[in-house]
Amino acid sequence: MRSNMGTKQVAQRSSLGALQRRSLKRKKSDQKLSRSIKKIRADMVEISEGQKRIREGQMEVREKFQEISKEAAKLKEETSQISKQSAANQLRLDLMFQIVKARAENDFAKDDLLTQTLRFGSNGKAEHQQNPGSLGRTMLNNPS
Repeated sequence: MRSNMGTKQVAQRSSLGALQRRSLKRKKSDQKLSRSIKKIRADMVEISEGQKRIREGQMEVREKFQEISKEAAKLKEETSQISKQSAANQLRLDLMFQIVKARAENDFAKDDLLTQTLRFGSNGKAEHQQNPGSLGRTMLNNPS
């Protein structure tokens, strides 16, 4: 009987040891899991902050792009105005050259007509401002 009781005690002790070992393993596993969860949460916070910085950077880039687009449109308009002014100036120069030529040839009728055309253009009439190339074109194309 004694050996039978000893076996029971040994079995109880070994099952108690197994329970303690399992409990220790579970505790260690839970601690590892807890650390992993904490690390993942910290990583998520870091990723979230990075995404926020990216969104802010994208907003800044978008704003700068809009500013550049506005500036480009403004420069395009200024270029167009300069081109129109240049065309009008070229027309005036052509008229002046024809006036000088008419005077050199003593063609006073042509001189008078060209001078009036030049004055009309210099007064800044609406028709001339809308289409500067049309002013005096007939005189330039058909010099009499």
